[in-house]
Parts: sequence; structure tokens; C-alpha cells
Amino acid sequence: MARIMRKVRTGAVVRTPQDKTAIVEMVWKQRHRLYRKQMRRVARFYVHDPESQCRLGDTVRIEETRPISKNKHWRLLEIVDRKQIADVRPIDLETDIAPEMTQPRILAAEARAEAAEAAAVVVAEAVVVEEEPVVEVETVEEVEEVEEVVEEEPAADEADSEDEQEDKE
Repeated sequence: MARIMRKVRTGAVVRTPQDKTAIVEMVWKQRHRLYRKQMRRVARFYVHDPESQCRLGDTVRIEETRPISKNKHWRLLEIVDRKQIADVRPIDLETDIAPEMTQPRILAAEARAEAAEAAAVVVAEAVVVEEEPVVEVETVEEVEEVEEVVEEEPAADEADSEDEQEDKE
């Protein structure tokens, strides 16, 4: 095939699975003939990279060539743009600074737990209900006496409140 007729494409490296091979993805949009909606089209090319210089995320220019292997029909022309990707994983960063970060977190968690306990104690004290004294009664006459005493107490409170209102006026 003449060099003039060879296809040249530009795409992004999405994988580098083996030595001397990269997978380049080219994405474009195309309008559907009938529905006229934009469709996302993706083409993946297996690219021969003899020096294994491609890295994930790089933008590269590739050229069509003779079959190099079963799937490889493209070769790397140049790396147009390098993408900066961190060499460390996020979990590695977390383990490196874990002692500095966990100490304040532990202290903050303990402070929150103490505050929650204090709030629970305050709520428990406020919710304490005054219980009426339990009176053991053996006869019907004693039951009637206890009922009279219980009825008189609120009446006394009402009388006191009425007296206080008259005094205020």
C-alpha cells in the first residue's frame, strides 16, 4: 500500500495491555439517517508501539500499516499530547498519611460521642415523670379515704391559683 493512501487517525490511549501494544480509541458523533439524533460512535484500534512509550490517556496519531498480528493493523506515528496521571493510587496516599489524619478524626469522634451522651443525660433528666405514691389499701373504707385525698389536692391547687389571681388584681 502506498504511503500516500494510508489512513491517519488521532485518538486517545485507553489501554496498554501487552508489551509493544496499545489500544487507541477514536470517538466521533454521527447523525442517525432516519431519526436525526446524534449518535456516539467509537472505534478501537490495536496499535504497534515498538518502544512502549504510550501511557494511559495520551493523545496519539496512528497510521494504517500491513497486518502485524491478528488484530494489529496500525502503528504509532507520534504522541501528540501527554496526559498527567498520578503514579500512586489513592489508597497508597491514605496509608502514607493515615497516622496524621486519623488522630484528629479519633479525637473529633470521641468529642461527638461525649456530647451525645451529655445530651442524652439532659433529656433523660427532663423526661423523668413524677410518679404518684403507691398506697396499699386493704379495705373499701381506706380506698374511699385515699380517693378523697387525691381529689382534694388538685382542688387545693386550683384554690391557691384563684387566690393568687385575685391578689394580683
